[in-house]
Amino acid sequence: MRLQRIFDPFTLILIGTVLLASFLPAKGQAIVYFSWLTNIAIAVLFFMHGAKLSREAILAGGSHWRLHLWVMCSTFIVFPVLGVLFARWAPVNVSPEIYAGFIYLCILPATVQSAIAFTSLAGGNVAAAVCSASASSLLGIFISPLLVNLLMHIHGSSGDSLRQVGSIMLQLLLPFVLGHLSRPLTGRWIERNKKWLGKTDQTSILLVVYTAFSEAVTHGIWHKVGAGSLLFIIVVSVILLAMVIAINTLMARRLGFNKADEITIVFCGSKKSLANGIPMANILFPTSAVGMIVLPLMIFHQIQLMVCAVLAQRYKRQQENGDRAV
Repeated sequence: MRLQRIFDPFTLILIGTVLLASFLPAKGQAIVYFSWLTNIAIAVLFFMHGAKLSREAILAGGSHWRLHLWVMCSTFIVFPVLGVLFARWAPVNVSPEIYAGFIYLCILPATVQSAIAFTSLAGGNVAAAVCSASASSLLGIFISPLLVNLLMHIHGSSGDSLRQVGSIMLQLLLPFVLGHLSRPLTGRWIERNKKWLGKTDQTSILLVVYTAFSEAVTHGIWHKVGAGSLLFIIVVSVILLAMVIAINTLMARRLGFNKADEITIVFCGSKKSLANGIPMANILFPTSAVGMIVLPLMIFHQIQLMVCAVLAQRYKRQQENGDRAV
């Protein structure tokens, strides 16, 4: 079986970027240049996110307040509770920064593009997914830094949540708002070039990952993380994702949502954003700790893509079989 069938192409490039940073890390003045380039790329990324989000989609999905309320609960309450309980349990003797990385993973907002894509593939409520995932991403700009200060104790972090929220708003929210306001001028051009512009997301993440891991390598990340620790992160990520999917499925049925809304809840309430998480980590944590802290997020990201791809196909078959039965 070829690697491309197991990993999506971007994940292979991401792994290559980590290897590049491991063997050829940026040092000294090069780190400064990469940091500036990364900030510009992230600003462009969120400008494009804002420009792609139509007000019609927001209005179409905004009326499902019960659905959105549960997705927010899953994202910012259920996930963080599981992360904190696991970190306090600490069943295996690994670096404390790995446990901190799982807490950080759990307090992040949901993804936007992949949550919507999987919801669409599975036959879910796409309008609600657009609204819910976008709201999660925006709320995360405010909520995630507050939860970091409330739940995490990382040596070297500032602890000034208001300053951190301000920095994140300047780097992420302001470009997003400007992009959305520019939609009357840029919307059609972005729609025509959305496939090419999709590379903006990947380029921005790769720049941040290379910069973060270059810094981490110089501080000895691979002396702290061995094969055992990587296996531990993979196993815990699978268990965490399975628990959250099960909780969301059960609650969607208990709360009386139809199948389309259940699909939306499962995919929007169980995913965590790499695009938001890595730029935030650069602001929230000391540079020496960023590489280790985002490692669980990077691994969880790949696992959620693989699991949700299988789950979306299963939902799709159920929908098709249901239509034939009718």
